[in-house]
Amino acid sequence: MKFTDGFWLMRKGVHAKYALHPHRIQSENNSVKVLAATKTINHRGDVLNAATLTMFMDSPLADVIRIKVVHHAGGDAPIRFALDESAPKTTFTEDEKSAQFSAGALTAKLHKGKKWNLEFLANNKVVTTQGEKSFASIDNADGKHYINVQMGLGVGESVYGLGERFTSFIKNGQSVEIYNEDGGTSSEQAYKNIPFYITNAGYGVFINHAGRVSMEIASEAVERVQFSVEGEELEYLVIYGPTPKEILKKYTALTGRAPVVPHWSFGLWLSTSFVTDYDEATVTSFIEEMKNRDIPLSVFHFDCYWMREFEWSNFQWDPRVFPDPKGMLTRLKSQGLHISLWINSYIAQESPLFTEGKENGYLLKRADGSVWQWDLWQAGLAVVDFTNPAARDWYKSKLRALLDMGVDAFKTDFGERIPTDVVYFDNSNPGDMHNYYTLLYNQTVFELLQERNPKDAIVFARSATVGGQKLPVHWGGDNSSSFESMAETLRGGLSLGLSGFGYWSHDIGGFEGTPDPAVFKRWLPFGLLSSHSRLHGNESVRVPWIFDEEAVDVTRKFTKLKASLMPYLYSVAHEARDLGLPMARAMLIEFPDDRTCHFLDQQYMFGSSILVAPVFSATGEVEFYLPAGTWTNFFTGAQIVGPQWVKEKHGFDSLPLYVREKSVLVLGRDDTFDYDYQSATDIRGYALEKGESASTILYSHINDKAKTVTVTG
Repeated sequence: MKFTDGFWLMRKGVHAKYALHPHRIQSENNSVKVLAATKTINHRGDVLNAATLTMFMDSPLADVIRIKVVHHAGGDAPIRFALDESAPKTTFTEDEKSAQFSAGALTAKLHKGKKWNLEFLANNKVVTTQGEKSFASIDNADGKHYINVQMGLGVGESVYGLGERFTSFIKNGQSVEIYNEDGGTSSEQAYKNIPFYITNAGYGVFINHAGRVSMEIASEAVERVQFSVEGEELEYLVIYGPTPKEILKKYTALTGRAPVVPHWSFGLWLSTSFVTDYDEATVTSFIEEMKNRDIPLSVFHFDCYWMREFEWSNFQWDPRVFPDPKGMLTRLKSQGLHISLWINSYIAQESPLFTEGKENGYLLKRADGSVWQWDLWQAGLAVVDFTNPAARDWYKSKLRALLDMGVDAFKTDFGERIPTDVVYFDNSNPGDMHNYYTLLYNQTVFELLQERNPKDAIVFARSATVGGQKLPVHWGGDNSSSFESMAETLRGGLSLGLSGFGYWSHDIGGFEGTPDPAVFKRWLPFGLLSSHSRLHGNESVRVPWIFDEEAVDVTRKFTKLKASLMPYLYSVAHEARDLGLPMARAMLIEFPDDRTCHFLDQQYMFGSSILVAPVFSATGEVEFYLPAGTWTNFFTGAQIVGPQWVKEKHGFDSLPLYVREKSVLVLGRDDTFDYDYQSATDIRGYALEKGESASTILYSHINDKAKTVTVTG
């Protein structure tokens, strides 16, 4: 949200009160309180008819400083995300020129005087600043009140993250609304909005506010990042790294990390797709054909039409198409498959659950007490109120019956179009709940799955907010069947990984339309070299043989490749759990000192050892960058010494896949994802000098025990 008209003027109807200088500084109980005047105080009379902004400063974790800015304190506090706080040692010092508050390596230095100047330093070096006009209470032309905060940006400083965003990878110059919306991947809107960003200057900023956060990133004020919220207070945390890995580690220590997901979930997921016709015979034919063509399949997913039309969600199999669902699931699971079902948190008026939910108060209401409804998506659609514990139990009970039939996982679709003209059971602020809703929704389903089997709990979610990383897995939403959409999908995934999410998937070939065979075949290696891999579409199925026989070969090759990489990938998944690192990593995460890597968004590291450069062309021409070191082509064994840009041309059955020097890869079986990863015997060391050793850790999916494997050159 923009408030100014250029550098000097305000927009019509906008009035701002800026923190001009610290009038009073107090330290008590490991925290600091600063009373900031919004006009110059020269004598006692100046304190009259003057607003103040109060700044509170403390630390929930070493190397992290939390700041809360308050204008009027008489209202209800906004919804904030729960943090896992420790009690770090803090220090406070003050002299006639400044006051300094330190937590670990990070220090906030507030200069005294007539101009506001707050600096954040690490190891005596300034990492970011908050100078004049950095704190403001604003009355906007819309009659609403906002708190506005700005953080300085240095020369060459780039901003990343803010959730799964499909716009430019570097967010400088963008206006971003942290507000979940169902806008597809070809728009500025996002399904997963996370008010947390990382810069390449060694720090990150987390705005702890569940509602809408309006951000201007080097846009309205080109030397700053600006964030504003409606209301009277705002809380944010400055997180020092200095590396992206350290920033992510500390951010996820506060907001949570993903568990290690079931080993079988890393295999290939095949979907019925959205509006296609299907029944048990169709489903069985797909599965048998995959088997006949030697393509390992792990999960079969039933999309929307497993339920009757106009009744989503009723959580009942459509008896016209599936007269014996329990028997069908038994037959499918006898082939070693796991079963996923599409669900959402909406209850259509025709669903038998609508009356039940209405009578028991389980649905969101309008101010007059009536059930909130509209006709978008489903006729007479209502929304489950997950702030009501009884509603959560009711919702779980409907899904529990499906688990009893043999269902293993749920695709928790939607959760973005949440109304704000409603009343919640617990009287939560509906504006704050718009984004927060998805956390309660996915948490409800994930908790149910954990009750059944903690090790096997997994959802396939589209929407998310802060903390959603604890409820994996998330997929990238409705993309299009084009190379351009394939590239924007990757940008979204890399941004999500820089927002604390360990796992991420996407619809191979694109969701909308039917992809050209070239698009589908180029997307397959990318999809199967992502943490989770799903064949899903809108109007047509994504079984590879409908494209051509080469698509079958490519699917087989890369599904088997992923299966053989499971000893390595399962270890990478433990880094998501233990360190908060994504499996698919933007290059700057692994190579923060290489400035070229700060701009790369068409390639990524899959864990710390494997570089993947998807091919975004039918011709197979691709250009990618190899950082310093010796890189080994996974397929041919040929070596290239970086840093350098490389041009290659690939057939549909190949792509640039390079292994970092001094890496150890252990390869296992390629016909299944369900084997003992620690028993794999194909152990490979890469670019090791004679006598030089390197190690890797293998984890057992049976008991989670670790085993170290060492290779000597």
